Amino acid sequence: MVKAVLFDMDGVLAFTEQFYNRRRLTFLAEHGIVFDEEPDWTGANDNVVWGESVPDPGLREQLRADYVTYADEHPTPWNDLANDQAHLAFSLLSDIGVRVAICSSSWRSLIEEFVDALDLRPFLSLTISGAECPEYKPAPDIYLTAMDRLDVRPNEVVVVEDSPIGIQAGKAAGAFVCAMRQPAGVVLDQAGADVVIDELSDVVNLVREANGPLRTALTGVRPSGSPAWRDPAVVPGRIL
Repeated sequence: MVKAVLFDMDGVLAFTEQFYNRRRLTFLAEHGIVFDEEPDWTGANDNVVWGESVPDPGLREQLRADYVTYADEHPTPWNDLANDQAHLAFSLLSDIGVRVAICSSSWRSLIEEFVDALDLRPFLSLTISGAECPEYKPAPDIYLTAMDRLDVRPNEVVVVEDSPIGIQAGKAAGAFVCAMRQPAGVVLDQAGADVVIDELSDVVNLVREANGPLRTALTGVRPSGSPAWRDPAVVPGRIL
């Protein structure tokens, strides 16, 4: 039985990755730092991004401090970037007694901004930032911490992720992992997930079926109304 669904934020609940990349690259270019090839920081935490972008520690810390002001002047347009099914999915999961959490590598301030922008707080049991855990993803710490705080076991949890780093974290925590298929132009290796979904409604359907009268094991669940579902025993990654 599924008792909790743990959602990554960026790339799942809000398609922010490209916005963040563009904003950061524009800022760095204004400070004379350009790249021969545009880097892909999808799923990476802030420390990794800045460490790769600015090798010099002194300059890095100065630019990170300046970037806080720059980001405030160029705020994240949450309502434009949000997954339009986020509010409904959270509401439906909450209605059937499933606990909902956001487990993101973003700073807590960004998580709280997003939650308030979409009015998700009534449905949330927990929010947690990777900055509050011993290790960032791909270590499983953030998901293990969430499970502990929600008092659920790994086999009672569904994790919804997008990046290989996040998928690895969810699997390492022992959860059933759904990967959100990305918009056109975003290519991610999601083969490590148990299923790849097109919409958040697929997560709701999966949980409903897993918690239905027969309480189907997650590995055999086939979300209703999803003709793209393929036999998980045949298709690697159990793609939905």
